[in-house]
Amino acid sequence: MAMKQVLELLGFIALVQGVLGLVQGFTHWHVGLVQRLAFLHGYEVFVSFVLIVLACALFAAAERLKL
Repeated sequence: MAMKQVLELLGFIALVQGVLGLVQGFTHWHVGLVQRLAFLHGYEVFVSFVLIVLACALFAAAERLKL
């Protein structure tokens, strides 16, 4: 697996978990990994937002890599 694909995969996972964390934070559905981690209790929305920003950074880094 090339580095570009690894970065894209990690970005996708971070994006999905960030979106699921925001969905859980605003609708109280029990989805995503963020709400299952006890040490993040009370910071779920903030962590989800950070995961989405991290996903964007990973996608940008993957885009800069040449094939």
